[in-house]
Order: sequence, then C-alpha cells, then structure tokens
Amino acid sequence: MKRAKYLIAASLLLASYLSAQGNSTEQQVTKILRDFLAAVPRGDRQIFDNFFADDVIYTRSAGVTVNKAEIMKNIDVRAANEPSATFEAEDITVHPYGNNLAIVNFRLVMHSAKDGKQETAHLRNTGTFLKRNGKWQVVAWQSTRVPEGTEKDHL
Repeated sequence: MKRAKYLIAASLLLASYLSAQGNSTEQQVTKILRDFLAAVPRGDRQIFDNFFADDVIYTRSAGVTVNKAEIMKNIDVRAANEPSATFEAEDITVHPYGNNLAIVNFRLVMHSAKDGKQETAHLRNTGTFLKRNGKWQVVAWQSTRVPEGTEKDHL
C-alpha cells in the first residue's frame, strides 16, 4: 500500500514538473514576443538583433521573403514611414516542442496614423522560436494581412 502511494505521488510530481516545463516555455516565448512588439516603435537595432536569429527566414505579408540583413536594413525605413506605430499581440497560441523549439501564432494589431487619421491593421503571424545556447530566437516567421471585416475571426 505504501509503495502504491509513493508511485502515485511520484507520478503526480513528474506530471506537475512536465506541465511546468511546458508552461515555462509558453511563458518565456510569450514574454519575448510581447517585449519585442512593445520595443519595435523605438527602432532599437539591438532588440531586432536579439529577436531574430542570423539564419532567420521571414515571409512578409506581401509574400516577399527577407533575411536578417534585410530586416536590420529596414528598421530605419519602417521607423521613418510609421514613426507613431504601436504593436500588440492578441489571441496568442504557443506550442512547445521539447525544451528548445516552440511555434507561436497570434493576431498582430498595428495602430498607426496616416494623413492625420488613426488606422488599425490586423495581421496573423506564425513564428518558430529555437533556443540555442540558452537564448530563444526566431528562425522562421510568416506574416499574413487579415482582410478588413474579418479581424476577429479565429483560426
């Protein structure tokens, strides 16, 4: 009877540990994403350099694929074209795969001003985060513009 209790207790502890590991990855990736989006308007090159891996493949909403060098080059262009833009993530889903890989999907909400008018754009983003040398970075990213009128539609 004692042995059965110990086995049950050990099983519960193991399940709790494994669950915490999954939550930990989800929490880490979600925090990295939110921190990045909050920092984007500042145009801080170090933020972008830390977020994107050197070997990232990024497919923009227009269907154009860019690498990290192009992302870094376009930081100043984006800041000049959208100086007051802000970004937030909604409907975030994180799927961890082991301790070093996670896929994130979310609805990006971009607020900006154009010709003195406030505009809001919605994009659906999917990113692949890889943990290398203890550091999470994006190795693949896909952004798709959500057609107007369907902003609140889910997957």
